[in-house]
Amino acid sequence: MKKIFILVLLAISFIMVSFTENDPTAKEIVTKAENNVRGLSSVIEMTIQIIRPSWTRSMSVKAWSKGEDYSMMVVTAPAKDAGTVFLKRIREIWNWMPSIERVVKLPPSMMAQSWMGTDFTNDDLVKASSRIDDYTHKIVGDSVIEGRKCWKIEMIPLPAAAVVWSKVTMWIDQKDYLELRLEFFDEDNKLVSILQSSDIKTMGGRIIPCRMEMIPAEKKGQKTVIVYTSAAFNQPISEDFFTTQNMKKAK
Repeated sequence: MKKIFILVLLAISFIMVSFTENDPTAKEIVTKAENNVRGLSSVIEMTIQIIRPSWTRSMSVKAWSKGEDYSMMVVTAPAKDAGTVFLKRIREIWNWMPSIERVVKLPPSMMAQSWMGTDFTNDDLVKASSRIDDYTHKIVGDSVIEGRKCWKIEMIPLPAAAVVWSKVTMWIDQKDYLELRLEFFDEDNKLVSILQSSDIKTMGGRIIPCRMEMIPAEKKGQKTVIVYTSAAFNQPISEDFFTTQNMKKAK
């Protein structure tokens, strides 16, 4: 009986270790979530609505991406902003302004500034920093969002990383690896803004949230809403597409 008891304990221990070894790490979860929303490449069309207590403004945007290093966004409407382009190539960020027919390289100091008057920063939209490579990752709990059980992951920037936030907390769905909520904190560990994702559906052959709301923590009645209108993933896009020369032709 004693030998049987020991064998049972060993079997249970082996099963528990196997489950533990198969559990994804926090960094693996974030990596899979980022890859899920981006794919090897993506072409996404979206509307962006800036909401303020006394007014609203809308714009349409088309965005291309290839991996984590290349992305381009062009404003297609309204007419006064149409043709404005933002390009990320490796770690360089460029802005084409058709009104002055000039390409401007954005310095790191501008990454914390508002993107086109929205509640998103330049870094949020262009993704100059990397949620995978520029942060440490730690699972700190779980909760349910949009009826889905999520990991709660805390991300702290690496000492040498040129990032906007001092901490980002992210909730990622445990089934489809969807980023459903992010909280952004400043250097005083004060909550600055909240990004909430919803309207989960299949688009471009992937299950993704198609509505995102960036809500400033201390600005009542203010938010920016992004709604995806179309998406295509893993289509061939050459790295040569993401050049300052092509910014003037993007549409």
